[in-house]
Amino acid sequence: MLKFLKKVGDYASEAAQAAKYIGQGLSVTFDHMQRRPVTVQYPYEKLVPSERYRGRIHFEYDKCIACEVCVRVCPINLPVVDYEYNKAARKKELKSYSIDFGVCIFCGNCVEYCPTNCLSMTEEYELSSYDRHDLNFDSVALGRLPYKVTDDPMVTPLRELAYLPKGEMDPHGVPDSARRAGLRPEEIIEKENAEAPVEVE
Repeated sequence: MLKFLKKVGDYASEAAQAAKYIGQGLSVTFDHMQRRPVTVQYPYEKLVPSERYRGRIHFEYDKCIACEVCVRVCPINLPVVDYEYNKAARKKELKSYSIDFGVCIFCGNCVEYCPTNCLSMTEEYELSSYDRHDLNFDSVALGRLPYKVTDDPMVTPLRELAYLPKGEMDPHGVPDSARRAGLRPEEIIEKENAEAPVEVE
C-alpha cells in the first residue's frame, strides 16, 4: 500500500512540475502577444527607411571626374573606375564605373568624401539576386533613379517604431499626418540655435 501511495505522490509531483513548466511557457507566449508585431506583410507592406538609411548607391555619370577618391577611402577598395587620360585637355575622361554590392559593406565613405557629390545613398534595400554576378552594378545600373517605398501604389508603407507617435506601438492604421515622437533633425538644430548663448561685445 505504501509503495502505491509513493508512486501516486511521485506522479502528482511530476504532473505539478509539468504544469508549472507549461505555465511558464504560456506566460512568455502571452507576454509576446501584447508586444508590437515585428513582421510586416512583405511585399504588400514595407517599412519606410529612416532619413539616414544607407541603401543602394546612386551614381551620376556627368559629375564624376575620375579622381578615384572613392577607391582610396573605401575599406575594401571596391569601386572600379576605368578612365583614359586626355593629353590635349589634360584631364581624365571616365569610361566606366562599377560597384559590386555583393561585397559592399555600405559604410558610406565613398559618398561622404566624393568631391563632386556624384555619389549618394538611397533608401533602396531590395538587392537580392539568384546570381552574385548580378550584384555588380555598372554606371548605367548605378545611375537608375532610386526606388521609394512611398511612391509604389501597390505597397502600403509603414513607419518604423521610431517614427510612430508617442505611445503608439502598431504601425497599421496610423494616419500619415500623425506626428512622430520627438523632434525632427531640423527642429533639433533650430532648438540648439535658439538656446545658444549670445556673445556680447
